[in-house]
Parts: sequence; structure tokens; C-alpha cells
Amino acid sequence: MHEKWMRMALNEAQKSRGLTSPNPNVGAVIVKQGEILGRGVHRKAGLPHGEREAIADALTRHSADELRGSTIYVTLEPCSTQGRTPACVQGILEMGISSVVYGAVDPNPEHAGRADGILQAQGVEVTAGVLAEQCEYEHRGFFKRMRSGRPWVIAKSAMSLDGKITRPAGEGQWLTGAEARAEVQNIRCESDAIITGGNTVRADDPALTLRGENVPAGKIQPWRVVMTRSDARFLPNSAKLFNDEFSDRTLVYQNESPASVLKQLAEMDCNVVMLECGGVLLGEFVKAGLVDECVFFYAPMICGGSKDGVGDGDMQLANSLHMKNPQWSQLGNDLMVRGEVNC
Repeated sequence: MHEKWMRMALNEAQKSRGLTSPNPNVGAVIVKQGEILGRGVHRKAGLPHGEREAIADALTRHSADELRGSTIYVTLEPCSTQGRTPACVQGILEMGISSVVYGAVDPNPEHAGRADGILQAQGVEVTAGVLAEQCEYEHRGFFKRMRSGRPWVIAKSAMSLDGKITRPAGEGQWLTGAEARAEVQNIRCESDAIITGGNTVRADDPALTLRGENVPAGKIQPWRVVMTRSDARFLPNSAKLFNDEFSDRTLVYQNESPASVLKQLAEMDCNVVMLECGGVLLGEFVKAGLVDECVFFYAPMICGGSKDGVGDGDMQLANSLHMKNPQWSQLGNDLMVRGEVNC
């Protein structure tokens, strides 16, 4: 039964993907006698956390007395210290909620494991670790930044069946169809920054903006990060990244390693970073062990040529990368595979 309600809390969390950095998008539901009294999700840093949102939602339809003796399901251990918002454990205690069930233990050393003792000392029953793996995945960017000091990295690439990322001359720019490109927009919406390479800027002049009807309200344009080995002055001044309405969201890093760039993005509160770059730069991240998740789109064509999806055609790896629980989807005529990797 706990898993059923935790899935409901995860559904709430998904509503705020990409909106809450540097915080996690914690979801919560309050349940009593098999009925959901309230639902909530953290919507933006500085606003109430998911637990307090669920309490506020419940109080729009129920009295405070009705909340007493209820159970709150939370995707992440409730915070136990006050920051920009009050501690969630205090709100739980104030409402007389008698049981707390949460998914993942908070990786933040200021909070990790503290909620259990505080709540149990006041007679609240605590159950931890329900759907912990799914909850940690939902908050994977926050976990990665807390544990390793860098964001979670999603590598996106679109390629032909023979692993090439460009079509023969004269056939147009796009390999994949509209459905696949719409899914790319969804991934951008999950991200706090998008990394591309100087060669991609020169060859394709990408905008790397959020477009389409599915962009959530309140989503800030992700940082657009250009990594280049050549002098930054050789990047075209006419590029969209330097001239559109989001030009202040464009950063250029010259001759910096992937690890250095990711560290700086983490210091800018980025939880999730997306790679939209050529095969050479993507290969550098792979070789450095800095890719956490891959989303690859395959178009039903064979293109030939020398532009590989990953690497420079001669990339050597000490060990193969393996995708964990790959999920395959058909989008129009294209195939998408998405999963974590053991980079």
C-alpha cells in the first residue's frame, strides 16, 4: 500500500521537473483512511516545499482536526533545518500528522537522517526507503550535485542507423522527425544548462531555446554553454546564441576541461545539464566518465560519412559503457533509447 501512495507523490514531483534548482522537486501527498486529503510539490526555490504545499492544499478542503492522524508520503526525507523556508518537519508536527513515509534519504549533509529522530521523538511513526530508487532517480540532479559537486549529465544525440550525425550534402539539416524533436524540447525543459561545442555553433548556428506548447510556466531558459578549443573570438558574432533575447544566458568556456565546466555550473546551482554537441565533444565527456544518462534518437536511414555520434572515429575506451534498464520508444518513424549509463 505504501508504494501506491508513493507513486502518487512521484507523480506530483514530476510536475516541477526542471523548475526548482538548486532544490529538488519534492512531491508529497497526505492520506487518511484511504483518501488523499492533499497534494503538493515544490514549485520553485524560495517557495514552500512539497510537504507544506500538500498541507496547504489539504486545508483548502479539510479542517486542521481532519489532518490529525493522517500519513504524509514524501519523495525525499523532509528537511529538518530552516533555510529560505521553514523546516518541513516542524510543519508536519504542527498539523498532528502521525506517520511519515518517505522515499530517498536526503543527501544534503545538513539534513541527512535527521528527520527520523526529530519526528520519532514526538511520537511520529517514520518509514524510510519506499520506492527509494525511483525517488532518487526523480531527484538525480540534486543527488549528483550534493554527492560529487557536479550536475547530472544527460547526453543527447540524434543519428542514423550507422551512427552518423549528418546527412549527405543537399538533404537538409534534420535527421529525425517532428516527434523526436519535440521530445528534445522536453529534455531541455528538465535541464538547467545545455552544453554545445564551438564547431556546432559555427556549422549549425543552434538556438538551444525552449520552444513548443509543453514548456512549463515559470521555466527559465537554461544556460547555453559553448565549449571551444579555439580562440573564442573565432566564434561567429552573428550566431543566434549571442544575438537573441536570451543572449545573457550564453556562456563561453575556452580550453577548459569537461570536469572544470561542470564544477562551475554546479556552483551556479545547476542540477541537470544536457549535452547537445558533436561527437568529438560528447566523446570527451564519455572518456572523462562524466555522462550519467544517454538519450539517443535513431533515424531510419544510413548516411555514411565521417561524423560519428560519439567520438572522433578512433575513440578508445578502457571499458564499454552499459545502459541500465534502457527504455525504447518509437516517435514517429524514429526510435529513442534512454537510460542511465555506468560511465
